[in-house]
Amino acid sequence: MAKVNVLQFIREVRQETAKVTWPTRQEVLITTVMVLIMVALTAVFFMVVDAVLKWLVDTFIYGI
Repeated sequence: MAKVNVLQFIREVRQETAKVTWPTRQEVLITTVMVLIMVALTAVFFMVVDAVLKWLVDTFIYGI
């Protein structure tokens, strides 16, 4: 089994995080807004689908 060297591990982690391309504040803001819009659209879509399915069940199964 390989011997664990904590200091070497920390150095390697720092080297890898230095390679990461971090998003700018504007990129984070735009992405967040896009996600919120998509969540709202998805919620509306499923609300409509749920209403249509409820209407179908009420109409054809319960005869209301």
